[in-house]
Amino acid sequence: MNTVSPSAVQYVGGGMQDELVESRRQQPLEQQGSFGLRLPQTPDPGREATGEPDEMDKLKAKLMSAWNNVKYGWTVKSKTSFNKMSPVTLLGHSYLLNSEDEVERFRLAFVSRIWLTYRREFPQLEGSTWTTDCGWGCMLRSGQMLLAQGLLVHLMPRDWAWPDAQQLTDVDFEVFRPRSPARAGGVPIPSFGSPRGSNTPEKSLSDQAPKCSQKQRPESVRDRQAEPIHHKLVTWFGDQPPAPFGLHQLVEIGKSSGKKAGDWYGPSIVAHILRKAVAKTSVLHNLAVYVAQDCTVYKEDVVHLCDLSLSQTPPDPSSQAWKSVIILVPVRLGGEALNPSYIECVKNILKLDCCIGIIGGKPKHSLYFIGFQDEQLLYLDPHYSQTVVDFSQVDFSLESFHCSSPKKMPFNRMDPSCTIGFYAKNKKDFESLCSAVSVALSSTKEKYPIFTFVEGQGQDYGLEGHCSNHSGPAAHILPPGKLGRSNNRRISDEFVFL
Repeated sequence: MNTVSPSAVQYVGGGMQDELVESRRQQPLEQQGSFGLRLPQTPDPGREATGEPDEMDKLKAKLMSAWNNVKYGWTVKSKTSFNKMSPVTLLGHSYLLNSEDEVERFRLAFVSRIWLTYRREFPQLEGSTWTTDCGWGCMLRSGQMLLAQGLLVHLMPRDWAWPDAQQLTDVDFEVFRPRSPARAGGVPIPSFGSPRGSNTPEKSLSDQAPKCSQKQRPESVRDRQAEPIHHKLVTWFGDQPPAPFGLHQLVEIGKSSGKKAGDWYGPSIVAHILRKAVAKTSVLHNLAVYVAQDCTVYKEDVVHLCDLSLSQTPPDPSSQAWKSVIILVPVRLGGEALNPSYIECVKNILKLDCCIGIIGGKPKHSLYFIGFQDEQLLYLDPHYSQTVVDFSQVDFSLESFHCSSPKKMPFNRMDPSCTIGFYAKNKKDFESLCSAVSVALSSTKEKYPIFTFVEGQGQDYGLEGHCSNHSGPAAHILPPGKLGRSNNRRISDEFVFL
């Protein structure tokens, strides 16, 4: 992990970011920690037997927590460049930011996504001294955001938008045509408001220019009626032990995969943790999560997971009972770096209505990708420390669960290890998903697609056990000529993601 705030590093210039990353690469992986070097650890048989942390571990955890809470507790005011003449894709929807109404549509769509970040001062994680996930929980937070998007699509009205998004921040934007004399390097749209935590009011451009369209959306009444579901959904991700998809539950489930609080999680492991969390909870009865194995989605395995008629005795072919499904596909899009041949394919996947995003990031820095414009990815960043929210309050604020500042990064900085998410509400949607995704996958010029759909079950292909119960690392898609080179590194998605 870098030793300055990701917000600061990411937006003050690429040179500092590259220099820090390069300096980190020169250290052995085992020595890299949350703030520089990780102290060598000597196993204590007695402590390992009880599973309790010793005094040194408690002290180190407190020091790391204090440092990370400071490190991620602030942000830098920055502007993100958008091209007025190119469409912005956000989770299957396209926006051309050449009019006030279109900018408002994009703003509403972005702000309505659930944003889950580092939290501090939550109840201590069992078997540890951690009361914050700052510095180590970013991939879990990215996974939570992916699942939250799936639940929004599953539970909320189609094209739902948060009714209070307008109250979150004042609309603040400016757009330019490409190669504008004023801004030859790009087309800036500042963040939709000042970053949280800033006590210095800024003069909004909206004071100098007409505001975005404030016309009443025809869906606003419907969206307002859905607000109780929105509130309930957010509580499921609360940082309290009972929350079904909260950090406490996810860390507890991760123990079965050899993970514990304070460890680093890869996108493949997180996919299986999410699957187990949904299977375990009683708050959802008509939703299942399927995790692909070895870059392959076995259609019959999905059918057996979702078709409730098969569990009837005797099976009733006429039954229409079908569980909705979230399909998670862990993949690796290259060896040490992203294979450029797959960029167009990733774009086409993000254009699909059935896509609920991608969890991955850049090396040592997990992000949740939700769209793109031109050659840059659009994402939500979990690297911001916020105080835990008390959900026992009837009217708790949702403001800290929605982000008002869209951020972008070049495709070529994307780490090749990631997990892609899809959602299908019923059997017809699943069949359409298979067809649409297969077309998107065929857009690559590479010999091997990112992943495939095949008929039958995993066991028909000699796989051990049901493929959605497999929790091994993702298969790797390597660019031609890089096979030997990739063998010299640890080819596993369990690399450091901080």
